[in-house]
This record gives sequence, C-alpha cells and structure tokens, in this order.
Amino acid sequence: MADTEQKAPAQGQEAPAVVEKQTNCLGCNKPLKKLRSYYRDGKFYCTKKCWLKATKKKAEGGSEEAK
Repeated sequence: MADTEQKAPAQGQEAPAVVEKQTNCLGCNKPLKKLRSYYRDGKFYCTKKCWLKATKKKAEGGSEEAK
C-alpha cells in the first residue's frame, strides 16, 4: 500500500478538512503572482509593504477592542 493513497474514514468519523490555497494578498486583496510573493507568519502577501500594512491594521484593531 502506497503512502500517497488516501484511506476512507471509518464509520462515525468525519473526513479531514480540505485546506484551500491562498490566491489573494491579505493586505490589498490583489491576486498573488508566483514570482513575487512575500511569506510571513504562515500567510502570503504581494509585497513587504502590504505585510506591514496588514500588521499595523491588525494591531490597531486589537487595541481598539481592548478599550
């Protein structure tokens, strides 16, 4: 039996969740190109500038919720 074969789940068990491939930048929502992508914290961005923009937005949103 090959390791690449997928086994059917036994009765009473759920099938594993399918992970979707990220196709757009999280900062600006532009389509990602293979030659030019920036990978940080398990996510893809189109450039470093978009990554910084997204992290600042996340930090601002988190500080407002704490108030």
